[in-house]
Amino acid sequence: MTFATSVELLKFHWVAYTIYAVMIISVIAWFAYNLTREEKAKSIVRIPFYGYIAFLVAGGVGHHIFTYNAIPWVSEDIMRHEIKPDVVFDIHIKNHKWELPARPMVIKAGQKVLFNAHSDDLVYGFGLFRKDGTLVTQMQVDPKRKNDLMWTFNECGTFDLTTSEYAGPAQYDHEGHDLMFVKDAVKVVGCNDKVAMNEEAHR
Repeated sequence: MTFATSVELLKFHWVAYTIYAVMIISVIAWFAYNLTREEKAKSIVRIPFYGYIAFLVAGGVGHHIFTYNAIPWVSEDIMRHEIKPDVVFDIHIKNHKWELPARPMVIKAGQKVLFNAHSDDLVYGFGLFRKDGTLVTQMQVDPKRKNDLMWTFNECGTFDLTTSEYAGPAQYDHEGHDLMFVKDAVKVVGCNDKVAMNEEAHR
């Protein structure tokens, strides 16, 4: 099964939700128009209206059912208690600085990774970003609480780590580097091997 990335899903949802929003606005406009009419709408007019509402409900629910299998993190969240991660990374944050177990954290494509993030002082955001600035995944990191994120990387490359929550003014080291920005924090490898394995499994 080929899973979609967050960028691909964003493009699809942008189109789908734009169409859906226009349809809902049209219902509101139709309802507002009828409020301005002196004569009341006949009963027969209500049948298409409720049919239209039923269509919108079915379309909205059907859209999410249709995309369920294409979104890898949905099933992982639902079946979280039954999944054993392949790799676990323990991450600590304090004084606007990351303490990572390795740089980069190397992951094989297709592995289920569990990020355990612990904050000792403030609310931070654990956010992984592509080189073009688009978000791969993120979670909020509350202080003194358990914060973990399970993720399966189906795309290779190097990803930058930074906070996705405002945690006060940025802090810099003596060389002027932002302590909350870690370049190439995660490296995902083995996409070609993963593709070859999938092709072999389908033969």
